[in-house]
Amino acid sequence: MKNRLFAFSIISLLLFNSCTEKENKLGDFKLLPTPQEFTVNGASELAPSDVTSYYLQAGLALPKTELSEELSASESQADATLEISISTDLDMNAGGYELEISKDKIRITAKDEAGLLYGFESLEQLMMDANEQQVNLPVCSITDYPLLAYRAIHLDIKHHRETKDYYYKLIDKLAHYKINGIIVEMEDKLKFEQQPVVASADAFTIEEWSKLSDYAKERHIEISPLIQGLGHASFILKHDEYKALRDDPESDWAFNPLDEKTYEVQFDLYEDAIKATPHGKYLHIGGDEVHTNGRNSGKSALELQLIWLNKVTDFAEKHNRIPIFWDDMPLKNAGVYGPTHNTNFTVEKTDSLWAANGQKLEDFLEQFPKNCIYMRWSYTNPEIYGNKKAMKWFTDNGLQVMGATAGQTRWVLMPQNESNIDPIKSFAVSSIKNNLNGLLLTLWDDDSPHFELFNRGILAFAEYTWSGDKLNKEAIKSLYRQRAFSNKMADSSYAFIDDLEGPVAYWKNALLKGNSRNYISRNEEAKTKVVIDLPDAEAPGKWSEAHQERLVKAKDAFAATEKIAQQIEKAKATAIRNQYTLEIYEQVNKLVQFTTGALLTLEEYDMATDATIKEALAKEVKELPAKFKSLRAELETVYGKTRKLNKPDNYILDQDHHVHLANQSLNFDWQFYAEMLFLEKVSEAFGK
Repeated sequence: MKNRLFAFSIISLLLFNSCTEKENKLGDFKLLPTPQEFTVNGASELAPSDVTSYYLQAGLALPKTELSEELSASESQADATLEISISTDLDMNAGGYELEISKDKIRITAKDEAGLLYGFESLEQLMMDANEQQVNLPVCSITDYPLLAYRAIHLDIKHHRETKDYYYKLIDKLAHYKINGIIVEMEDKLKFEQQPVVASADAFTIEEWSKLSDYAKERHIEISPLIQGLGHASFILKHDEYKALRDDPESDWAFNPLDEKTYEVQFDLYEDAIKATPHGKYLHIGGDEVHTNGRNSGKSALELQLIWLNKVTDFAEKHNRIPIFWDDMPLKNAGVYGPTHNTNFTVEKTDSLWAANGQKLEDFLEQFPKNCIYMRWSYTNPEIYGNKKAMKWFTDNGLQVMGATAGQTRWVLMPQNESNIDPIKSFAVSSIKNNLNGLLLTLWDDDSPHFELFNRGILAFAEYTWSGDKLNKEAIKSLYRQRAFSNKMADSSYAFIDDLEGPVAYWKNALLKGNSRNYISRNEEAKTKVVIDLPDAEAPGKWSEAHQERLVKAKDAFAATEKIAQQIEKAKATAIRNQYTLEIYEQVNKLVQFTTGALLTLEEYDMATDATIKEALAKEVKELPAKFKSLRAELETVYGKTRKLNKPDNYILDQDHHVHLANQSLNFDWQFYAEMLFLEKVSEAFGK
């Protein structure tokens, strides 16, 4: 598929290159993921425009890359610029390849077909760098292979979906960075045929998902489904037709694991999801964050969960899928979960807790299915002793384990914590060290930032799961900018993302009393009791005094957004690809700037003593709703290029047990509830 989001057109580069004489000097070449071995020995005589012909070992086909589409076959090996072959005897992991560029020839020898694709993607990155720097390709030797076999991202679309075209382009991007798996959390975005009530009106059909899966498979990416099971089942149990299957009749959260009809419904959903993802090896069945009582059956929550787990894992095995199960609830039910994520647990305290409670797991050990992968999710501190001890308990007892890190958790507008790079690196490195099969990068849609803003975390994940501990955090940030936008943007003067995190974190509750944005929709009196009060014209200065700390932070955030706006403009003028990502960051920055600017305007109004100035400032405050309307329209236009902003008119919102912002309105109001109520107060106080 051409014109993918991350790439520029190879054709346009070749045309540009043919009109510009390249200097035969050595450029700066950095690949992502970093190759295991990469030796550069000077500059070749090959410009990217010279890479036009290939000679292919008999019986092979070109990999599905953008570069492949621009090459023509040569009848003679001697006449071809690019020689391509597969050698299964290469002493390296599956997916490995060797890439050699001499003075006037390029050779790619791969371990397998996946390695051939990855060799092409690395060559394409070298060509990008050469073109951008106006230099020839390097004389170099690359020996490369992944250190983790399974490197998958989580595509969570439970609260919205993107355009179909966006997902195709996403697959191209993931293949370019050597990601080889997607676990898609479908919920109601699959048009289920056996249980059609569950499907949202905007769901993709089984055929549409299957074609996307075919496209991914051609690029050595396996798509597997995640269909939430015992808990997180609101997308099913919110419907009247399924209320009888609830564990708690008043809650749409969890199934009753003792009702056989529970499994009839779940298995129907599984079967359709398997049809929709014909090349996937896994069936992720969820199972996290749920306590059940089996309609007061007297069975323990752990016993009930294992009853459910055995039934659904048996189904998966019979349908040639490897089941994956979130492992938190057995640990919670046994009382040993705390040390997996809480840094306050020392080694001694952790061991003591396991000594006291570990037997609760041992008592049910025979009921833990052996055909299941227990996915140990840890998003902030995967390196702590308690997390490693829990993983070791599973492996010591013959149970399969895989880790899950996060590029997005409950962050609003954009990922925080420097895209969570440190925890991603930590879990990837420890997974490699412990010879685990793979790692999943979760990207939760709970508070639903635009997917484009996940890219830095995805590329960091691609780096560390493939290459291991080769780059520090600052190096990966620079490499992200180089690969995602332009070689020129590797420079730190283009590094605005971290600077935006603080203002965004402040923005979340800047207009509110306390940490309450996610709870606004539940409070009928939110406008008066949750949104901050406005200045009293009869008591000048009192409001500013009461909100002194809030206003100091607003000044800092506003100043930061002004600087960031300039940096984004500079980046847009420099970037060769992924302009759209910069447009999304720009809209986030503008939204934060509006909110912080509104607070500062109110402060000026509150502090003004001159009647004429105060009247002028009152007019500015009065104009805030109109300015916001324009700002929101612009943001929705930009977001809407790839994202479906509104749910179908007949969509049923569930009980929202975890107060997910993106689950609180049919349209995009959920993103702006705080601003909307604040501006209602402004209009009431200052006039429309």
